[in-house]
Formats: sequence, C-alpha cells, structure tokens
Amino acid sequence: MKSHDTPKPVPPSEVPDYYFRFHLPHIHLSNAFGNDWFALKAEGFARFFGTPVFLVAQTIIVAIWIALNVFGFTKFDVYPFILLNLAFSLQAAYAAPLILLAQTRQADRDKAHADADAQHREAIALAAEQRQTLAAQQSEQLIELLKQNTQLTELVKELSQRIETLTIDMHGIVVKSSTEN
Repeated sequence: MKSHDTPKPVPPSEVPDYYFRFHLPHIHLSNAFGNDWFALKAEGFARFFGTPVFLVAQTIIVAIWIALNVFGFTKFDVYPFILLNLAFSLQAAYAAPLILLAQTRQADRDKAHADADAQHREAIALAAEQRQTLAAQQSEQLIELLKQNTQLTELVKELSQRIETLTIDMHGIVVKSSTEN
C-alpha cells in the first residue's frame, strides 16, 4: 500500500465481539459464584439440585434407607427416622443458600444483560438517526445540485440563443459587405 492510500474500513460485523461489545463490561458475571474452585463447585451443586437425576437419586436413596430400617436389615435409623430428617435438614441448610445465591447472581446477570441490550438498542437507534440525518443532508445537496444544473442549462440555452442571433447578424453583415464589393 502506498503512503497516500487510505486503509480500507473494516465493516463492524467483522470486528471480533462487535455485537457483544456492550456485554463485555459484564463478563465477570458470567459465572454465578465467581471463578475459584469453591465457586465452581457451588454452582455445580446449585445446578444439580434442580435436575431430575438428583430427584430420582434422592428418592431411591430414601426408599432404600427406609426399607433397610423398616424390614430390620439394619437398625442405624429406626422409625421415626431421626437421622434421615437430620440429613434432609443438613441438605436444606446448604441447598437453600446456594440456590438463593444462584438466583441472586442470575438476577444480576439478567439485569446486566438487559442494560447491555438497552445500550445496544440505543446505539442502533443513534446510528439509524445519524444515517437518516446524513440521507436528508445528501437529499438537500442533490436538490441544490439539480437546481444549479437547471440554472446552468438555462444559461447555456440563453447563451446558445445569443450566439445564434450574433451568428445570424454576422452572416447578414458578411453577406451584405460581400455583395457591395
């Protein structure tokens, strides 16, 4: 490329992350609990508590627990199953805060993404308004250029008529002078 050449502009769609540029300031919210080991495990547990696999597995474990104790295979937790109730309480004590934390962080992510989407819509509206203003200016310039073109055409017509009149007058003078000689 020569020194006087200007670089070709890159279309916005070819710029990496162009369409997500308003989401980038909120990237730190992408992981619900942060990015350390505990955060990753906590998010994994919070996500797992709501799955059908967890519910089915828990139901099977509880059924086996009760069956082992009711039918006398073992007596580690006889009826009314105090140890089972304690296990459920412990599970709830950990599950509830994790789920609430996940919901709170999800709400934060949703708000951040909604804000980013609103900024994106504003940028699109501003760009559309700028394009509309530019189109109006260009239309005005075209109308002005058409008016100037019309004036020039009329001026050329008037000058052509004058030249024709002068040519006829000159022709008359030349013919008259040549007939007199």
